[in-house]
Amino acid sequence: MSKKAELLRAIAGQNRGLLTQELERVAILAAIAQLEDLNPTPKPTERPDLLDGDWRLLYTTSKELLGIDNVPLLQLGQIYQCIRTTTGAVYNFAEVEGVPWLEGLVCVSAKFEIVSERRLTVKFERSLIGLQRLFNYQSPAAMIQDLEAGDKKYLAVDLNLAERDRQGWVDLTYLDETLRINRGNEGSVFVLAKD
Repeated sequence: MSKKAELLRAIAGQNRGLLTQELERVAILAAIAQLEDLNPTPKPTERPDLLDGDWRLLYTTSKELLGIDNVPLLQLGQIYQCIRTTTGAVYNFAEVEGVPWLEGLVCVSAKFEIVSERRLTVKFERSLIGLQRLFNYQSPAAMIQDLEAGDKKYLAVDLNLAERDRQGWVDLTYLDETLRINRGNEGSVFVLAKD
């Protein structure tokens, strides 16, 4: 079995990390490190053709993301990261489920800049929090079109993050046609699959 298949098997059923116990976390992190050692794209920032697209989160150690699941009556749904290399934009979407008709959405948009062959700096610009119905949310790609058009107003909590100068960085430690692994400035690991 390939290291990639071993990692995918290890994270299957972990609900993006929500169900992971400490011993499982150690084994998963070891499997991630082994796969990173086999990275077929040693200079991932030079491969926009692979980096660009809509990525679905398979596993993370990010307490911030996984913490969304701790809100009473709500459950964390799918999480996407959509990268648009031509515009230097990244969009993060967290779908929130629970009470029927009240499904939520958290959307954070940012600009990224390539600073090395593996590292991107990220400057967060905007955060939208609201109900999927009020966004007329169908998919991340459709909402990105609306956001980039810039002429649509949303009935939501709409925060300008650029004023707060919130930024970070991410290292792209594994990248192929269907799988990406990132390590963030806060120590979190992200495993994503291209949809």
